[in-house]
Amino acid sequence: FAPAFFIGLVWRGATARGAIAGLLAGFAVWAYTLVLPWFTDAGWISKAIQLEGPFGLGFLRPQMLFNLQFEPLTHGVIWSLFANVLAFVTFSLTRPARPIERLQASVFVQSDFPVAQSPGMRLWRSSVTVSDLERLAARYVGAERAARSFREHFESRNMGANPNTEADPQTLRFTEHLLASAIGAASSRLVLSLLLKRHNVGHRSALKLLDDASEALQYNRDLLQSALDQVDQGLSVFDKDLRLICWNRQFRELLGLPPEVGRVGMPLDRILRKLAERGDFGGGDLEALIAERIEKLATRMEPFHERLMGGRRVLEVRSSPMPQGGFVATFSDITQRVAAADALRRANETLERRVRERTAELTKVNRALAEAKAKADQANLDKTRFLAAASHDILQPLNAARLYATSLVEREKDSENRRLAANIDASLEAVEEILAALLDISRLDAGAMQPEPARIALSDLFERLRLEFAPLADEKGLSLRIMPTRLWVRSDRRLLRRMLQNYLSNAIKYTECGRVTLGCRRRGDEVEIQVWDTGIGIPEDEQPLVFEEFRRLHDKRSGARGLGLGLSIVQRIARVLGHEIGVRSEPGRGSMFFVRLARVAAPSVEEVPRERAGAGQTMSGSLALCIDNEPRIVESMATLLNNWGCEVITALGIREALEAVEAEGRAPDMVLADYHLDDGTGLEAVSALWERTKREIPAVIITADHSPELEREIRRRGLALLRKPLKPAQLRALMAQCQQARAAAE
Repeated sequence: FAPAFFIGLVWRGATARGAIAGLLAGFAVWAYTLVLPWFTDAGWISKAIQLEGPFGLGFLRPQMLFNLQFEPLTHGVIWSLFANVLAFVTFSLTRPARPIERLQASVFVQSDFPVAQSPGMRLWRSSVTVSDLERLAARYVGAERAARSFREHFESRNMGANPNTEADPQTLRFTEHLLASAIGAASSRLVLSLLLKRHNVGHRSALKLLDDASEALQYNRDLLQSALDQVDQGLSVFDKDLRLICWNRQFRELLGLPPEVGRVGMPLDRILRKLAERGDFGGGDLEALIAERIEKLATRMEPFHERLMGGRRVLEVRSSPMPQGGFVATFSDITQRVAAADALRRANETLERRVRERTAELTKVNRALAEAKAKADQANLDKTRFLAAASHDILQPLNAARLYATSLVEREKDSENRRLAANIDASLEAVEEILAALLDISRLDAGAMQPEPARIALSDLFERLRLEFAPLADEKGLSLRIMPTRLWVRSDRRLLRRMLQNYLSNAIKYTECGRVTLGCRRRGDEVEIQVWDTGIGIPEDEQPLVFEEFRRLHDKRSGARGLGLGLSIVQRIARVLGHEIGVRSEPGRGSMFFVRLARVAAPSVEEVPRERAGAGQTMSGSLALCIDNEPRIVESMATLLNNWGCEVITALGIREALEAVEAEGRAPDMVLADYHLDDGTGLEAVSALWERTKREIPAVIITADHSPELEREIRRRGLALLRKPLKPAQLRALMAQCQQARAAAE
């Protein structure tokens, strides 16, 4: 392509078609003379072509074209250059060069017009002045811009602008660049050449130059018009007299204008009148409607929407001012966008209406639910208060019955009577468990049972559970294994013990033979306390149900009694304490219930357990004062304590207790006082005895009230607490502990 390129620099008749043809011809000859012999030497093509020529034509041999023999590279280069130039010239002559090609060639080819030289041979001298260049530029870029540009040009050169001075080369170059920004580089060079050489250009050459320039300008205009017609928006340009000077096809199509309207010089008011007469602007005075649109387009120039064709088409109209006056208007079809916005607005309105309706319904339902919940909460509180109030009256006779039954068991030697008394005691114990479970569930549901977290030594807790449940396991012939541990946990001591009591009680109930194991495992920063049994197990599909109220899965397979509330209480306590519980079981092999809680470090000095077993301690010779407002309670309590070898003073109130102590002549060794008395409380009775005897007598408060506030108050005063119905074993252990404390003090 290089030879053709250089020829094009000196020949203004060259065309783009000739350049492409020269390139293809040169490449073909180069491939035939240089690449083809390389393929034959490599064995990919038969060597006959290289030795004999194609079809046996020897003068067409690749390395000896027309029997001319040179060195192979030289031979190939010469023939490829020859073909290149020949094809370039031949194809360029088949079609005359277009004006745009001649204008582009003028950048490289010397002009046909001679350059005027001054007598001094100064090439930049001419008769063109600065004012001539400024007037020339003003025709294409505007007078204001031309004046400002020339002024800035001379200021940047620190020169004064004298309009009558000859233009120097730098000013000519600046003018060419300024024109190129408006009409292109080729046209600016053409216009500047006409100005510089107007005194030396012949008539024929000038006409030819003007024809070429006109054709190039027409080509550029057609190209610009074609580009504008491809734009989706309608474009129109109006001069300062509001006459149409330029537009595209979409302008007429969007506005629906007839062909006669689309011509240069059409006034804006006539275009708008066509639309107004067609009814696109709605009803009203035509002149007022037209004046309103002209003000929007030419004065305010703010975007607005126009509905045409009865509202079937919506246009967004925008206008911008022109530097020399007039404005440019754009018209965008936004019919679909407006329709979508209207549909969305209607949907929003419908949705808002439906939301308001649903909100009103939900508000009404929520109000009804709130009222129902308030009634349910009030009923639950009433139930809790009723149970709390009734528990005292319910547990009073039950407490007396248990005390009588225990006394009968210890007193009777006859095996038959002893068995009957033991059965009565067992039945009363079952009733006691059911009532205790119901009361616990009531307090947990009402939120009356508040946890008191503290550090707990599991070894101490496990030992107490062993003492409590070993007799029950021995009675059923089971082995109760307590795994030793040194771990400490953080929880509420009383509630955690109740959970494990229910676990162990449940395991012993449903295990006919084998063993029950209590132990714990570390789980990272947590401890999992586990209760294992070798009972009948629980099927996998029934395991999620075992923690529900009144759910007993083995009624038909075991003789265990109860209402199925033990595990439900465990679940409620776990919810209050925030502990995780669960069960893993396999039918026929047993079950494992667990509770998972936080592990803490052991203290530096372990606390001494507050409760110590008192079995084996004798009560002989001890004087006990029993205070209760129920005669049957004090009578049964006196019977039980007499069986243990104690001397008993009974009283039905505070005043009677003080009188009985004075009559006895000595202070009692132990005070057993009911909390609810007719003339006060058990705490007030103990305080009165302390004040009368001038000594702090060991005292136990017996009550059916399970509120944590009462328990904290009793503990704060240093007194012991037992809950009704009273368990004789607990009472005996507590009395033995108090006797040990008194003996140590003496």
